Amino acid sequence: MHDPVLTLDEQQHIDSGPWFSKLSPPLRRAILARAAVRRVPDGLMLTSRGAQADEWCGVARGAVRISSVSLSGKQITLTYVEPGIWFGDTALFDGLPRTHDANAHGDTTLLVVRKADFKELLTRHVELYEALLRLNCRRLRLAYDLVEDLNTRPLSARLAKQILLLARSYGIAQGEEIRIGLQLAQEDLAQLLGASRQRVNQELKGFEREGAVRIEPSRLVVLSRDRLLAIAER
Repeated sequence: MHDPVLTLDEQQHIDSGPWFSKLSPPLRRAILARAAVRRVPDGLMLTSRGAQADEWCGVARGAVRISSVSLSGKQITLTYVEPGIWFGDTALFDGLPRTHDANAHGDTTLLVVRKADFKELLTRHVELYEALLRLNCRRLRLAYDLVEDLNTRPLSARLAKQILLLARSYGIAQGEEIRIGLQLAQEDLAQLLGASRQRVNQELKGFEREGAVRIEPSRLVVLSRDRLLAIAER
């Protein structure tokens, strides 16, 4: 196998990923040696709910939207997988079908490891078992936090917290401002929060009046992290 060909920025995203960067150098090299580069356009469906799992992926550029469709036909966005994050391992472990849809959000670059190679990595590197266990524990904690927020926090606090998370993952510092690089419509934010677009729009306008954010077409700019933190803690 040969090393995947990534741009310098894409390689930096993978190397500095919070999970991947903590692996031992031999394991990182082994994963990269078995990974193929796949560049996909915005909106492309990568996998669908109910499909058999045959790949493990890392995001090197862009994002992957993880979503599902409710019984009423409503699109529900659960999360966006950011550069440096790996996904798709759960179904490879338990052998069950995929639980959600995954689509490219923006032009996206993936590192793709086939199921057979993933299994071989687990056989050769016991460290990978422990690392993936930690990764899934983190996912579980985030899921518990989300359920708690949905049941205990008002929409304004949940929206402020979500914007802060997006700024941390996709923020581009421009002086004292932080521009969120991920292109999101208000409907996208509403789906993440389980709210209507109208209510999210109202809250965002309130944030803007308070000087916490600036609303641009399909972009948000954080003007004051402190003000967002104060709103999130209300």
